[in-house]
Amino acid sequence: MFASRSSVLLALTTLLTLFSTIDASPVERRRNNQDSNLVLNQYKVPTTVGASTLPTPTGTLKAIALGRGTQNYTCSTASGTPVSVGAKADLFDVNPLLKSITIAQGTQLLNLLPQFLLNFDLSLVQRYSIPVLGYHYFNGGGQPMFDLGSTGFLVAKKTGDIAAPGDAYAGQFGVGYGAVDWLNLVDAGGSTGISEVYRVETAGGMQPPTCTAAGPIQVQYAALYWFYQ
Repeated sequence: MFASRSSVLLALTTLLTLFSTIDASPVERRRNNQDSNLVLNQYKVPTTVGASTLPTPTGTLKAIALGRGTQNYTCSTASGTPVSVGAKADLFDVNPLLKSITIAQGTQLLNLLPQFLLNFDLSLVQRYSIPVLGYHYFNGGGQPMFDLGSTGFLVAKKTGDIAAPGDAYAGQFGVGYGAVDWLNLVDAGGSTGISEVYRVETAGGMQPPTCTAAGPIQVQYAALYWFYQ
């Protein structure tokens, strides 16, 4: 599903607003963070796709991040089926965006951002120095990890899993194998500051149905991550 011209322009304008906050003074950054925390309390994570629903969050919303990276797979043989071996993503802070727009506008923006940013190479996104909240990766034991620096650290396990909407963005420029599932993950032990995360509004990331060669496969994806304590 391709975004309309007006939607793309809205996303671009909002991203430029985010860029303008990068050079704020320390006092301004602290004030922006405080304002953003107040605004966050008015947002509700989407948990329902059709008849399927993720568990309802019970904690306090700490942050919303835009994840941009790759879903990683491997093929043992050229004729096999790709097997998931985790993911790796930068988590960009969207909180500063929300204090300057209405809740309705913010909700529309959050829903649009993953498919919009998926169309940019990660290196280009990094070059623009969008504020990074943290990083998502898998440890050597295959556990999903979320490192948000001073905000918290989550060692996670999956407790909810539903398919993305049928019209979710399939891949870069709308070409791909589909959007990865929406997830609910909770503390698996050893976490600090964060006890739960939701991966929603996914764009891209699904593996091809069959392998064409032995070895790793990286599939570009983007998603919203909602973090709770």
